[in-house]
Amino acid sequence: MQITDTIADLLTRIRNANSAKHDTVQIPASNMKKAICQILVDEGYIKKFSVEEDGKQGVITVTLKYLEGKQPVIQGLRRVSKPGLRIYSSVEDMPKVMKGLGIAIISTSKGVMTDREARKQNVGGEVLAFIW
Repeated sequence: MQITDTIADLLTRIRNANSAKHDTVQIPASNMKKAICQILVDEGYIKKFSVEEDGKQGVITVTLKYLEGKQPVIQGLRRVSKPGLRIYSSVEDMPKVMKGLGIAIISTSKGVMTDREARKQNVGGEVLAFIW
């Protein structure tokens, strides 16, 4: 099956596994998805991720993170820029998620990074997703 928006598929799989309180979720691999998962690990939203080769494109296994009582760490995920409507932001207009409590994932010319990192490096780009 051909998926047109692979980033939305990644976010939906994580959101669904989170609400079902699964420990892990498997996602078809790509370099963009690996970069997003690395940001989620660095920011403390997921425990870890690993990439297994399956002879085709590979599979990312994401280990989700929970608080006491299986309360999910990720409260919300939202896709911002979609294939039908791309959303770009300059460094001056960079969005703040939940007044700085969440993160925005930005695809810049220097790679995929958080909104804080993009402000620090003074680059704008495509706003991929909000996570809080």
